[in-house]
Amino acid sequence: MPVIEVKGLRFRYEGSEAWSLDGVDLEVSEGELVLVVGPTGSGKSTLLRAVVGLIPHFYRGDYQGSVRVCGLDVAETPVHVIATKVGMVFQNPETQLFSTTVEAEVAFPLENLGVPRDEMLARVEEALRATGMAELRKKNPAELSGGQKQRLAIASIIAMRPEVLLLDEPTSMLDPVSAQEILEFVVGYCRSEGKTMLVSEHRLDLLVPVVDRIVVFSEGRIAFDGSPQHFFLRHTGAEFGIKPPRVPEVYHRAVAASGSGGCERVPLTAGELVELVSSGDP
Repeated sequence: MPVIEVKGLRFRYEGSEAWSLDGVDLEVSEGELVLVVGPTGSGKSTLLRAVVGLIPHFYRGDYQGSVRVCGLDVAETPVHVIATKVGMVFQNPETQLFSTTVEAEVAFPLENLGVPRDEMLARVEEALRATGMAELRKKNPAELSGGQKQRLAIASIIAMRPEVLLLDEPTSMLDPVSAQEILEFVVGYCRSEGKTMLVSEHRLDLLVPVVDRIVVFSEGRIAFDGSPQHFFLRHTGAEFGIKPPRVPEVYHRAVAASGSGGCERVPLTAGELVELVSSGDP
C-alpha cells in the first residue's frame, strides 16, 4: 500500500472560480523522495496542504476525490491525528516558532500529543542533535539566524517522528549556503531513517540529483511524473515555467549547438557533466 495515495483530487478555494487542483492522481511509496515543481499557482502548495490535512479542515472550498496518508483518510481524520503521521515545514519558519527557548519549541508539540516526560526529553535531545541545534537549546528563537530558525522548525517536526515529511519552499528565505545545508540535512535524514518526503522547492540544482522522482504541476494538473533523468532527457523545464537546473541547461545548449542527438543519459551534476565531456560524447 502506498504511504500517500491521492485519487481524483479536485479543490477550489472558497471564493475562487478556478480549480487549484483539477483531477490529481498520485501515489508515493514508503521511503521515496519526491520533488514537486511548477510555476506559482500551479497547485504545488495546495497538494501539500491536502496531504497534511489543512485541506479540507482549515482551508474551505470545494473538495472532491480522496487523499489517504499512512492508511488514514485525510478528510475523515482530525488534523491532530494526521500530525502524528505527517509533519510539514513551511516557507517562513517564523510562522511555526513561538516559544521562548529552542528546546521548549521542540518540546511543545510533544506536550500537546501527551508524550511521557522521559520520552519527550529523549526526543528533544535527539532532534536537537540531529539538526545541529543542541548548543543553542537555551537560545530565544527570535535571536536565531534564518538557517537556524529553519533547522529549529525541522527539529520540532522530526521530534514527532512522522512517517511523512512535507516541505513547502523551505529555502525561499535563506541564502545559498544555508539553503544547501538545510536540504542536505533533510535528504540525509530521510534516507537514513527511511522517511518519505514531498518537497516543493525552486532551487532545483540542489535536489534534482538526489530525489527519486519529480512531479511537475501545470494549471492544477500533473504534467509529468517520473525520474529526474527521464524528465531532463526530454525537457529543460522552461516549457513548464520552471527555471532549469544549471547542468541540464548547459547540456541541452551544448547539444543544440553541436547539432547532435545527445546522449541517452543527461548529466544532473557538474561531475557528471565533466565526465561526459571528458569521454568525448555529445
